[in-house]
Amino acid sequence: MAFINWAGNQAIEPAEVRVPTSTGDVVRAVRDAAASGRRLRMVGTGHSFTGVALTDGLMLRPDGLTGVVSWHDDSVTVLAGTPLRTLNELLGERGLALANMGDITEQTVAGAIQTGTHGTGRDTGGLADQVTALELVLADGTVTTAGPGEDLFDAARVGLGALGVLTTVTFRVEPAFLLRNERRRMPLTRILDSLDELTSGNEHLDFFWLPHTDACLVKTNNRHPGPASPPGAFRHWLDAVLLENTLFGAACAAGARVPALIPRINAVSAAALGDSASVDTSYKIFTARRDVRFLEMEYAIPRERLGQALRETRDLIERTDWKITFPVEVRVTPPSDAWLSTAYGRPTAYLACHVYRPTPNPAYFAGVEEIMTRLGGRPHWGKLHTRDAAYLATVYPRFADFTALRDRLDPGRLFANAYLDTVLG
Repeated sequence: MAFINWAGNQAIEPAEVRVPTSTGDVVRAVRDAAASGRRLRMVGTGHSFTGVALTDGLMLRPDGLTGVVSWHDDSVTVLAGTPLRTLNELLGERGLALANMGDITEQTVAGAIQTGTHGTGRDTGGLADQVTALELVLADGTVTTAGPGEDLFDAARVGLGALGVLTTVTFRVEPAFLLRNERRRMPLTRILDSLDELTSGNEHLDFFWLPHTDACLVKTNNRHPGPASPPGAFRHWLDAVLLENTLFGAACAAGARVPALIPRINAVSAAALGDSASVDTSYKIFTARRDVRFLEMEYAIPRERLGQALRETRDLIERTDWKITFPVEVRVTPPSDAWLSTAYGRPTAYLACHVYRPTPNPAYFAGVEEIMTRLGGRPHWGKLHTRDAAYLATVYPRFADFTALRDRLDPGRLFANAYLDTVLG
């Protein structure tokens, strides 16, 4: 059975597929793969654009490893294949929530943390920073747990599946809370003059710049005492379904047929941006619907270099003949202590570039990547890039520690694949 990712740009036919339903099943699969000389990978739901999940050996699907293992006063332990949308609903039923999350809920918890899914937050980092314990099956078939203070914990939270197969994840949780979401149009030139104010003045900042215009959609999310005032059914349909998906998809298709129209299409889209506000359950504010298929590259750069990165990206697009439909997205996070987190050791800003799936633009990604790497950027592990171990070792202070730990835990490279051969060596 072939595995194809969400974007349709990664596919492979593994020699065997299994759907484990317990840690014991994973142990047996690992031992069988080792005995037969095959490599093994546990996939998620295919929301990575890179080949991080691929294997031509024994592929484990996550569908059977779902649900809550145990509840605690301030944490929850879940099976690694549990989708984030399911976790959000289960937490909500108990009046609990994650402090922060990304905007895609189809991911499994293991897939999300292993590739460094981060969301945006002034004070709270990505999903890996909310993990308090992990259970893994190692290459020798043994089961181990890792927690704070252990090298394995700091390495395996964003471990790319290179150190073992995650079977359970424990998250720190807190009482459910409301967020006030404000959406407003702002000129990019004004944002560039007020980045410090925007990032320090909001708990969660996310903004989108429309290329070929000076317009940005700025989204800020801040905690609110209530009461809730969610968008009405019509407003939700108008924003989340019609404007951001149906009409945006039609605009992308039109731009693909006649690229010269794209600047005009973006100008119309910019004119349609309007201000709005709502208050709702945190995970409903954090997450978004994504129907239009795209390819994405995202780089994490030192927060203080965000203004330069934005200016250079804008100037790059303006001096080329590229026609870019998708907005450029910007988010921020505090420093992380997970060794391969893109935010390791520094306040971080993220700049993400997207292109419509039917019209890839490698030159656009390459041009932006040159800017990001010159600024000390770290590519998102699940999004397109061309960096290798030689480069990554220069931007991750604990890179050598990670690869040394990998050498000890998986000397035979049971969990390797072509992507890991490139990024880890």
